[in-house]
Amino acid sequence: MGVISRYLIKAHIGPFLFALSTITALIFLNSLAQRVGDLVGKGLPWTVIAEFLLLSLPHVIALALPMAVLVAVLYAFNDLASANEITALLAGGIRPARMLVPVIGLGVIATTVMFYFNDTVLPESNHALKNLILDVGRKTPTLELREQVVNELQPGGGNDLYFLTADRINYEDNTLAEVTIFDANDPLRQRTTYASRGEMAFNDARTDLYLTLYEGVVHEVQSDREGGFQRLYFNQQVIPLREVGNELERRLGGTDRGDREMGFALLSENALARQVQLDSVRAENHEAALHAVRVAINEPILADSVENGMAHLQGSPSMGFDDLLTLETVTETRSRSAREISLQQTVNRFEVEYHKKLAIALACMVFTLLGPPLALRFPRGGVGLVVAFSSIVFFVYWVGLIAGESMADRRVADPAVTMWVTNVIFLVVGIFLASRMDRSGVNVRGGGFGELKSTLTTWFNRKTTTTDGISEGSL
Repeated sequence: MGVISRYLIKAHIGPFLFALSTITALIFLNSLAQRVGDLVGKGLPWTVIAEFLLLSLPHVIALALPMAVLVAVLYAFNDLASANEITALLAGGIRPARMLVPVIGLGVIATTVMFYFNDTVLPESNHALKNLILDVGRKTPTLELREQVVNELQPGGGNDLYFLTADRINYEDNTLAEVTIFDANDPLRQRTTYASRGEMAFNDARTDLYLTLYEGVVHEVQSDREGGFQRLYFNQQVIPLREVGNELERRLGGTDRGDREMGFALLSENALARQVQLDSVRAENHEAALHAVRVAINEPILADSVENGMAHLQGSPSMGFDDLLTLETVTETRSRSAREISLQQTVNRFEVEYHKKLAIALACMVFTLLGPPLALRFPRGGVGLVVAFSSIVFFVYWVGLIAGESMADRRVADPAVTMWVTNVIFLVVGIFLASRMDRSGVNVRGGGFGELKSTLTTWFNRKTTTTDGISEGSL
């Protein structure tokens, strides 16, 4: 490694460490302020609080590191230009493009580190943090259920025991999707409740949990009589759970992993598995639609369907066979449709998270290419220029990332496109500016905010004059 390369790398280390620590502290304080309510007033030991703070850091670092790379590159090259060191390098025959080589090398290292970090460290820390928050939540009457696992519910600490599963739980508005509740407290009447969606609510004292289920069915096996079985359909049902627990219990293993708790391999594997399930549900919906059409036009149906219909008819003598079969078909179709929507959203989330982690990692490389030409274009801008350009780039990048994530989740566009748009835009701009460095050289005279204002004013006047000339010519 040459002397110049070592000098340029050394010039970046200090600003990078300062920017990383400062940005991390700012984001961390903001994140901590949002979650402090989860810790206050619960009598937690200091070790749990320290674990909470430690597990919150990786997510903050994942956001702060690409920002620190851009700030370091802008500051280092702007400082070198303002001290006339860039002029000295040019006088020594060092082309501006040659100065980018060690910086791009740093970008490759930062990208590699971010790739490993997003694939290994970040998912594990997010998973551990989620389990810790859920365990802390269980210490209060505000019971936290876990999605895609069997939850044991023991109201009042008595002998009653329920088992609940939910395909998806939204902890912000306390809603559930695809809910199943198994009640085996009465050995003679085993009851299983299925619902397409549900809501959680608490009483004023926040000691009792109420589950409100919608659009479901209850299967009850009656062991006290031979062949006893009953099926009840409902539009809304409320299940009260009294006096949930108030002790901190750390459970080994924790919950199933969400999309933010998976590396690249797990994200790809789960997206493929959910897609296979989605195709299966769509095939079942197609088959059910054909079956309903056959029933409607009085075509022969399968023998097992007839037997099932007669069994249902025995439980409801006032309802005709056609009416009962139609009701069952509609209910099952609604359930499968809700399942299809849920699976499609899950596939979208996995694909979005996969591409987002890759895009953020490669943003380090993009920023190392974008920063130097911007800094050398206005060498007298100082810290104000670094803050201004960094803020603009960060704002555009994160707005584009958030908008792309929202569009991909709603399947407006493919995640492979929406999550890479901002990277591609800044990469093209960076390549264009870097290609002009050799031709335009580096002007170290002036170059502050005054020149930036003059440049924007000249560009605006030129556009206005061109527009006026076209308008007069057209008249």
